[in-house]
Amino acid sequence: MDIPRIFTISESAHRIHNPFTSEKFATLGAALRLEPGMRILDLGSGSGEMLCTWARDHGVTGAGIDMSQLFFAQAKRRAEELGVTDLVKFIHADAVGYIAEEKVHVAACVGATWIGGGVAGTIELLAKSLGVGGIILIGEPYWLRAPATEDVAKGCGAGAISDFFTLPQLLSFFDDLSYDVVEMVLADQEGWDRYEAAKWLTMRRWLETNPHDALANEIRAKLTSEPTRYAAYTREYLGWGVFALMAR
Repeated sequence: MDIPRIFTISESAHRIHNPFTSEKFATLGAALRLEPGMRILDLGSGSGEMLCTWARDHGVTGAGIDMSQLFFAQAKRRAEELGVTDLVKFIHADAVGYIAEEKVHVAACVGATWIGGGVAGTIELLAKSLGVGGIILIGEPYWLRAPATEDVAKGCGAGAISDFFTLPQLLSFFDDLSYDVVEMVLADQEGWDRYEAAKWLTMRRWLETNPHDALANEIRAKLTSEPTRYAAYTREYLGWGVFALMAR
């Protein structure tokens, strides 16, 4: 069980596998008014940066679920580095359908809503682990402006324009699901640059040490095309944010 290898190669040096920075996660943790002992569930927890830093800074406890063997191992090491192994645990598993044994104060899926088949399904899944009065966190892309053509959408990594909402549409969609949006923290261009551009050096170093790997040609093609594609499409059209929701 693992994610496609292209991601574990290109993002192997990342601590955060989305356009957030450590500062943005700190802002979000403060905005949520986290308190010691609060329980957090993080589906698709990646390398564990959100859980580990919040445990260090706020004394929360939590569990992160991720199917990447590499990111799971990195999350465990990060917990050890920050001295929070008594507060957080990480589980190597498929987060699809995962429900916490004990109700949590915050149930999160930050950038992996495919786990629930989309935003609505992921919210429905997270709600099954949430205690009364708890908060759901959804990390999701949105269009800064709607692409004029489907080709532009595909250049941004979407399958179609309809894959994402604009920001007002996304907030309205949460309203339609009978959730109040009680906080949001949005990525900025610096966060996008750090997330995307950091992959390029990682891929280049990997190619230098793995020239005969079966994936080398694909990595080479991606490294060649990604800077221009990112600058022309993702950087111009795609936003990303984490949205805090409470059921009415």
